[in-house]
Amino acid sequence: MTFVLQATPYFAEQIKDLTHKEKRIIQSKLDLIQENPYRFKRLHSNRFSKVFRVALNVQQRDSRLVYVVLEPNVIVVCILERKDQYRDLEKRLAEVPKP
Repeated sequence: MTFVLQATPYFAEQIKDLTHKEKRIIQSKLDLIQENPYRFKRLHSNRFSKVFRVALNVQQRDSRLVYVVLEPNVIVVCILERKDQYRDLEKRLAEVPKP
């Protein structure tokens, strides 16, 4: 099955300020997600059942790239800092339109 990647406006805003190297790292992770979105760790959410995260190191901080699988689409939601312990996760997922 082919998956189509889509980004939320918040994610698009987040990656604007990243360096070329960081964008390349994120792009490689997005390529892996597009091949098989179920390969990374699942997160628990009140809004969606298929929420996943990818561990990254962005701007010298441990971060997580969060995405939702709504077949055949994969919605890239945001990059969250690990130290914040996913406090903003539900707020960011509220921006994703339900199918």
